[in-house]
Amino acid sequence: MDIIANYGTMLILVAALFGFFMAWGIGANDVANAMGTSVGTRSLTIKQAIIIAMIFEFAGAYLAGGEVTSTIKNGIIDSAAFSDTPDLLVFGMIASLLAAGTWLLLASYYGWPVSTTHSIIGAIIGFALVSLGSDAVHWNKVAGVVGSWIITPALSGVLAYFTFISVQRLIFNADNPLAAAKKYVPAYIFFTVMVLCLVTLKKGLKHVGLEMSEVQGWILSISVSLLAAVLSSIYIKRKQYDPQDDKDMHYSNVEKVFGILMVVTACAMAFAHGSNDVANAIGPLSAVVSIVQSSGEIAAKSSIAWWILPLGGIGIVIGLASLGHKVMATVGTGITHLTPSRGFAAQLATAATVVIASGTGLPISTTQTLVGAVMGVGLARGIAALNLNVLRNIVVSWIVTLPAGAILSIIFYYIIKWLFS
Repeated sequence: MDIIANYGTMLILVAALFGFFMAWGIGANDVANAMGTSVGTRSLTIKQAIIIAMIFEFAGAYLAGGEVTSTIKNGIIDSAAFSDTPDLLVFGMIASLLAAGTWLLLASYYGWPVSTTHSIIGAIIGFALVSLGSDAVHWNKVAGVVGSWIITPALSGVLAYFTFISVQRLIFNADNPLAAAKKYVPAYIFFTVMVLCLVTLKKGLKHVGLEMSEVQGWILSISVSLLAAVLSSIYIKRKQYDPQDDKDMHYSNVEKVFGILMVVTACAMAFAHGSNDVANAIGPLSAVVSIVQSSGEIAAKSSIAWWILPLGGIGIVIGLASLGHKVMATVGTGITHLTPSRGFAAQLATAATVVIASGTGLPISTTQTLVGAVMGVGLARGIAALNLNVLRNIVVSWIVTLPAGAILSIIFYYIIKWLFS
């Protein structure tokens, strides 16, 4: 208590610095979830992707990042256990932000797409183990996180596989691919827009006071999707193509249509990602601010100070601009060769998996979901289409993320505790 009273302002400043560092890491590593496939398919250049992601990630983080956030990410540890020693919780949250940010910096430098959520969860587990012992950790929640390493990539991979196979058979294998595209693309646009609406409603707009029931959400999503399908059908039919074009030119024109879809999907995913994953940085930071300002009282939920959301949004944008291209390259070109239609299948499968996970309460990493989807698209062309060396490195980095976050957090926790004590 005395430490919080004597060093409150300094603790908040240090937490803000490390919270910004963690947000930087989210931008450097995790934004590839939204933009990697668009860059890999050349629907967007790196520069265009960064500018678009800056706008939508910041908008998601600032507008829909949440007025109230859980003090402890995913309920991984019992915050009530720290009621007699709130200073230890403050030290632990600061150490967790620095540990997760450090791991994300390392992973981003090597181009490994890791989970920012799992990074912060591992860090929180680490300091909880050394401060209060294993009883403070909710191990059933940890088991759910570990299980998601298999379940979510597998689910998105299966969805991506069958989405791409359907595109292949209905459009690209048709005698007239362009005519088939005019017939079937509006249906794909309907499903895509509906999934994106559901993702945005569930992950992006739940904190801005938009009170909407499940039924209302579905009605709005279906209505917007039908409108998008009708407009796209009119747009595609008005396009004039030379009937003398050979089949390769038809393929090229069809891919251009899917390229437009890729950009729309990327924008919506960037908004949803910014709104959801900024909590990995601002959750622990807002916990520190809340505990210091309440003189040591620990709340299950903590209001977010006005300056925290823009801090997280700016951190994400700077991280994306400075180092985001490396993970984008891994996701977009390193795993398998992507075309707009393949990238579309991967993005749609990722968004659909996020909706399913939100509805069922399944713990999810958008990074692992997207990698699983890209793998599914690659497998549709045979195992030889996958770069197994890159995939091996990615899977190893996933497994290492939790213990890496925990070990770094323990080291930083003892350093911070020694400095302030």
